[in-house]
Amino acid sequence: MKLINQLLQLYFAPRLREIDYFRRHPHEVQQQQYARLLKAGERTAFGREHGIYAGMPYEEFCRRVPVMEYADLAPYVERIRGGEKRVTWPGKVGWFAKSSGTTSAAAKLIPLTREGLHDSHLRGPLDVAALYTHLYPNGGAYLGKTLILGGSKKLERRGDTIPIGDLSSILIDNTPALGGLLREPHKNIALLADFDEKVRLICEKVPSKDVRAFAGVPSWNLVMMQRILDYTGKSNILEVWPNLELFVHGGMSFKPYKAQFAKLIPSENMKYMETYNASEGFFGIAEEPYTDEMLLMLDYNCFYEFLPTDFADDHSRIVPLEGVEVGRNYALIITSSNGLWRYMMGDTITFTSTTPYKFRFTGRTKLFVNAFGEEIIIDNAEKAVEMACKATGAEIREYTMAPIFMGEIDGQSAKGAHEWVVSFYREPSSIQAFTEALDGALREVNTDYAAKRNNNFTLLMPTVTQVAPDTFEALLRSEGRLGGQIKIPRLNSDRTYVERLKAFDKERQGE
Repeated sequence: MKLINQLLQLYFAPRLREIDYFRRHPHEVQQQQYARLLKAGERTAFGREHGIYAGMPYEEFCRRVPVMEYADLAPYVERIRGGEKRVTWPGKVGWFAKSSGTTSAAAKLIPLTREGLHDSHLRGPLDVAALYTHLYPNGGAYLGKTLILGGSKKLERRGDTIPIGDLSSILIDNTPALGGLLREPHKNIALLADFDEKVRLICEKVPSKDVRAFAGVPSWNLVMMQRILDYTGKSNILEVWPNLELFVHGGMSFKPYKAQFAKLIPSENMKYMETYNASEGFFGIAEEPYTDEMLLMLDYNCFYEFLPTDFADDHSRIVPLEGVEVGRNYALIITSSNGLWRYMMGDTITFTSTTPYKFRFTGRTKLFVNAFGEEIIIDNAEKAVEMACKATGAEIREYTMAPIFMGEIDGQSAKGAHEWVVSFYREPSSIQAFTEALDGALREVNTDYAAKRNNNFTLLMPTVTQVAPDTFEALLRSEGRLGGQIKIPRLNSDRTYVERLKAFDKERQGE
């Protein structure tokens, strides 16, 4: 074991030096990325349409190339699917990553080039391993198998030959041979479309393997682990895999699930590493366990720009890396070797450090609630839920929130409120206590909310509606959207999803 760890450290040493370099020289590295991308861009149809050329000054780049959202990208996607070459990237688009997003969002097809696959998507997991083995030189996480619970690969064709699938499935299908030997389950199981069947086969095949790490979205991994315990009759996961040491997670906040993972994996040696990977690329890795502060990966053939969310409609406020401020909320904009140009992903981040550049994921530009000027973002909601659980002894399973609009509360036509629909692993001391703790926590983390709640000025006390523990999962199953990269929409600007969820729960309960 000691020899293998020494070999791993030797293998990763060159890459660790590169990571250390961009930590110390972030602006120079970003300029290198920018120059390389411009050189590629001038050889594309998009580049010709927008006058991109090698050596273009950044100020001119901002004038010539507009900020793009998916609606702006979609016509280029259709041109690529129609067979046109070198549309947004001179290399081949090998796949489209189907970004499923939340349960209420329409799917997007994100181009994935061979360069983008290797520069970012496959490089990220290797860098996780490099950083982890450097941090824990005597650790055993990479001396056994890694269990990866991904999506399903579905090839869709509309007159073209480019495969479309969940990003996780594309990565599984393109993992190098050695990585495939160290991964569980077998690819034929990992790519199954039926989530329940996939988990059933994992329960049958994988408990006998030496699983030491696993990776994926926290919520679906909890579902899988509980079924493994039900299948094996064990009381915790360490009785199944005694050498388990690492969970590499992303896709949603880990905070609501932390207590449940601690129950299922009762080990002081267990490490939890946050990552920020999306269909558009791999962007951040936590250098320490149990933290949501991530190092921004600066040499993945990606050039970053940032738009302060308080100036969301003013693109003149966009800044490159050297212009960001600690503590300010930004919408993330990327130009990358996947042929994405000034693409606004819809994600928001806040920098916690600029030496080196570390950040925290804070939410989505369109996934927030501002019905009454309260500006609730995902980061606020996650912190408040965590604080309310701690105050009341609760363990939350899933939740979502939507406004109760003015006029919908009897006798309070000029005031509104929020409704939180929640399911629990462990119920709070009382729903009323949880509601009060949640309200108090939101006041603490969001001054706009506090102002609107002051003396019930605009907002009344929130309402918490409890549903059966498996209601969120059961609704997804009924809609054929179970597992993979599907995420629950935490915040909703209208009541469509909340009402559907409540109606479904009532129907199941026979009410």
